Amino acid sequence: MDALTSKYAQAAAIIVKAGILPLVISDTLLEIVKIYLTEEEVDFIIKNFEKDTTLSIDQLKEKSGLSAADIEKITDGLAKKGFIFNQPNTKGMMIYRLLPLIIVGAFEYTFMKERMQGDKIKEFEKIAKLYHRLLEELKDTIQGQYDAFIPIFEVQPAPDRTVPVFTNENGKPIKIIVNESVKVEEQVMPSRTVEEIIKKNDDIAVGYCFCRNYNKVLGHECESNAPNEVCFTFGKSARHVVNQGFARKITQEEALKILKETEEAGLIHKAIHNGSNIMKEENSICNCCKDCCDAFTLWRNGITPMINSTNYLSLIDEEECTGCGECETRCPVDAIKIIGDKAKREEQYCIGCGVCARFCPTDAISLKEGMRRVCVPPPRRR
Repeated sequence: MDALTSKYAQAAAIIVKAGILPLVISDTLLEIVKIYLTEEEVDFIIKNFEKDTTLSIDQLKEKSGLSAADIEKITDGLAKKGFIFNQPNTKGMMIYRLLPLIIVGAFEYTFMKERMQGDKIKEFEKIAKLYHRLLEELKDTIQGQYDAFIPIFEVQPAPDRTVPVFTNENGKPIKIIVNESVKVEEQVMPSRTVEEIIKKNDDIAVGYCFCRNYNKVLGHECESNAPNEVCFTFGKSARHVVNQGFARKITQEEALKILKETEEAGLIHKAIHNGSNIMKEENSICNCCKDCCDAFTLWRNGITPMINSTNYLSLIDEEECTGCGECETRCPVDAIKIIGDKAKREEQYCIGCGVCARFCPTDAISLKEGMRRVCVPPPRRR
């Protein structure tokens, strides 16, 4: 390995440490990093972020020996590539946080900012294929050391929280079974609906679904024919993605209109909270389809566990169920199967999204309240 490649490998290792995926420093990973980063940016990452992923401007000046203007120039460039989050903290001090390559970093921001069609598909084909190869390598890592990863999966925090739909196709409320054993005044709960989240935020941005864009570049058309510009960000995160050109600012009214379209398409709302703590503010919401979105496909493909917070569990009234199979088709995590002539739900897999209840033609499905952590390891490939 020559000196320059060695330098890129060192920077790649630092970037990997900033995330949760156990990516190996392979030729594929190095090729991806070389596409994004200049040698100057690599040097900057190595010198400043090897020990700490979050630094203030004063800390960066001390570590780098650069002026504030030079630091701003480099970090602005890295931010526009999806490697730095640069926003003021609550005290107004500018903070610079190194982002990982995937979940959430350069990968997501690369495919979030534009609609993939026509010449754009060709433009992004090389990087999409490299990411696909990198994820296949990650699958080999996970599957090759499967038993060693299980204890790690069991203690990982849930990266997102499912926020269900509460009305069916006709606008009728889905039946909610309240947990009477928990007094409402004793339980602090996060926002119950996406509408609540939208209405409490003044800064809202929307970008294209990076998962559907990525899959489209690889040749997969969304089976749900889902709307594409549906990824919401809020507050500080919204200001960041707008500043970097990853998304556009929208009003609450626009956001509510997009929300209605996502629910009509049967998409699943997944809220991401600051610090993966569901008691903290939501910084973004993904509106996911069954066949494209990484939350589901990486799990099904044996790459990552499905870990999710939810406050609901679907319940099926067998007397009302006709066994039509609509819920089985719609469920994003294969939690429902038609056995005999009735739908059966596996609690371990259910993320409480409410999509089964929304599209049930006989209103045979309700949602039961109760905070749960869903944790299902990726399937073991024999």
